Amino acid sequence: MKVYFIGAGPGDPKLITLKGKEIIEKAPVVIYAGSLVNKEILQYAEKAKDIHNSAELNLDEMKEIFKKAKEAGHDVARIHTGDPSIYGAINEQMQVLDELGIDYEVIPGVSSFQAAAAALKQELTLPDVCQTITLSRVAGRTPVPEKEALRELVRTRPTLALFLSIAQFADIVETLKEGYSNSTPIAVVYKASWPEEKIVRGTLEDIALKVKEAGITKTALIMVGEVLSKEAGASLLYDKNFSHMYRSGE
Repeated sequence: MKVYFIGAGPGDPKLITLKGKEIIEKAPVVIYAGSLVNKEILQYAEKAKDIHNSAELNLDEMKEIFKKAKEAGHDVARIHTGDPSIYGAINEQMQVLDELGIDYEVIPGVSSFQAAAAALKQELTLPDVCQTITLSRVAGRTPVPEKEALRELVRTRPTLALFLSIAQFADIVETLKEGYSNSTPIAVVYKASWPEEKIVRGTLEDIALKVKEAGITKTALIMVGEVLSKEAGASLLYDKNFSHMYRSGE
């Protein structure tokens, strides 16, 4: 018996990995992350005898499900949105499983920041522009360590992806201006890869009004950085003068 933490991807049910889909198809017990996971994923749960919405469960209730599954010898498909390693709240579940002596495995998934980059048709790392991607969030109900406060992160002007922060967008824009210029490109992607996906592009100078007019207040990712300019630098990989050291025969 094993519990599988499965990254279901950002929304599009076809963005789940083949491995994740195969486990869901065979699992007798499924726990999925409420409205965050596209319900179409559950169509793969062909043999599931028990399906639970984790939005309606606390950790003790989840522990009981794990315990009963162990007694029955049933695998559990624990379905998370995006990739479980990013704001997935899987650590406390793993501690419970360790306590119960239950084996577990993590199946990675496509994160929403990757889906947002795809929606923007955007490379996030460009030579001579930016080679660093920072994934973070601002403090809300969940605190953020002081050393990771947004005003600290903006100092090196990375390509920045902010999760779970859109409700504080106006304040975020003002803090971003402490590190980035007002002309820095920024994009807000609402429900990346879902049918209702919406993209708002602008600069730090005008984005706050655009997002307000679009009515986006939740379930959106904030992307900022010079790489978002389509006129930004090009990779050397396909330059005719670039030497490929590892080509066969060289």
